[in-house]
Amino acid sequence: MRTSKDCVFCKIVAGEIPCIRVFEDDKVLAFMDISPLNKGHLLVIPKEHFETMLEIDSRLYGHVAGVICDLAKAANAALNPEGMNVMQLNGKAGNQVVPHVHMHLVPRWTGDGLRICGWEPIPGDKSEILQHAEKIKAELK
Repeated sequence: MRTSKDCVFCKIVAGEIPCIRVFEDDKVLAFMDISPLNKGHLLVIPKEHFETMLEIDSRLYGHVAGVICDLAKAANAALNPEGMNVMQLNGKAGNQVVPHVHMHLVPRWTGDGLRICGWEPIPGDKSEILQHAEKIKAELK
C-alpha cells in the first residue's frame, strides 16, 4: 500500500496520530475533523496515499464516495441538519491543504454562517462551453 512518511493522514491511518474514528474498512477511514466547519464535520480518506483524485483508481474513489453516502445518511439521522456539503479539493489552486485525497462531509443549517461557495452564476459563452466539452470528451478512455 502506498504511504507517504510526511503525510499527516497517512500517520493517522498508521495510528501515529490520534483521531476520532467514525468508520473504517480495509480501504477507507472516516474521522472527525479537528477544525470543524460545523458540528459533525467528517473527513473521509482512502487509506492508501494519493495526493489528488488524478492519481487514485476510479473504483477506489467510487468506494470512498459510497462510504460518504452512508455517512451522510448516518449524520442526517444523528444530527438532523437541513442540508449537507460534500467537498473534495485538488491542488493548491483548488484550496487543497493536505496533499492526500480526502472528502469533507459538512452538515449544514440555515443561518449557520458558513460560506462554502462565493460565486455568482453568470452565463458563459455557449460555443466556448461546447469546445471545452468536446476537449474533455476526447480525453475520456
